[in-house]
Amino acid sequence: MALISTSSHDAAALLNQNDIVAIPTETVYGLAGNAFNEKAIKKIFELKKRPFYNPLIVHIKSVADLNQIATEIPEKALLLADAFWPGPLTLVLKRQNTIPDLVTGGKNTVAVRVPNHPVALALLEQLDFPLAAPSANPFGSISPTKAQHVADYFTNSPLTILEGGECQSGIESTIIGFEEGSAVLYRLGSITIEEIEAVIGILKIKTHDEETPSAPGMLSKHYAPKTKTVLTENITTELALFSTKTIGLLSYQNHFHHQHIVSNEVLSPTGDLKEAASRLYNALHKLDQLKLDVIIAERFPDYGLGRTINDRLERATKK
Repeated sequence: MALISTSSHDAAALLNQNDIVAIPTETVYGLAGNAFNEKAIKKIFELKKRPFYNPLIVHIKSVADLNQIATEIPEKALLLADAFWPGPLTLVLKRQNTIPDLVTGGKNTVAVRVPNHPVALALLEQLDFPLAAPSANPFGSISPTKAQHVADYFTNSPLTILEGGECQSGIESTIIGFEEGSAVLYRLGSITIEEIEAVIGILKIKTHDEETPSAPGMLSKHYAPKTKTVLTENITTELALFSTKTIGLLSYQNHFHHQHIVSNEVLSPTGDLKEAASRLYNALHKLDQLKLDVIIAERFPDYGLGRTINDRLERATKK
């Protein structure tokens, strides 16, 4: 049975024994283990049922530790680290040889970031190693933004979950890599394209790769509820298609009325995309627990964090 704990000391003791612990970050909860230890990393993959070709993100406590993880760091990467760390930005860089192949999916690059969460940073300060930590959920399912989400996923596992409250950003980190001198967006995330380009200029975009993903979150189907989920530009039209079904609704600003709507999760009545992003996964968790016939999700404005939300909903609804 999973255990929710408030003791970072106990979590550090487990990690020092090459066990794994679920930890909070500002984006989502992660399944963390010693990034230098293959035994710990293998436990993460096995518990998540994650394919070994899909790389993990390494979490460090400050930019001062970056040279332990990466080498030949581009100037643009340092500019981004200075602008956004600690925070929800992951950089894909040429790896140091100390990083196991299991962490990188066998690639010569490693994904790395500094989390912006006091509990995660306090834990990292107690450790002599960085933490590899993908999201703390079974592979492909909705990411967890509360400790209870993690506990609900792993009810039959003796997993310790370090309590850190609800995740503030609520959507995974933005992932940027570097190919032939150019910065490349591998995953849309909590930092927008517009914010990144304001620091380093125009990005190339390469956010899908089914065979050999350069970073996490590049597979077409991901972040998915168990309940059938559809994404629509027009909720009223979509409701008519499911008039005999029990319906859960995920909408941006407005409540909708229909006799078969069991629950309507409105992500931001004021139209605040940051608020909507922070509430997205929690709303999907709530709807997925209601044993509905279908979840209908409204497409968001396709700019800023709206583009990130649409990316997650597109992957969640992929057949």
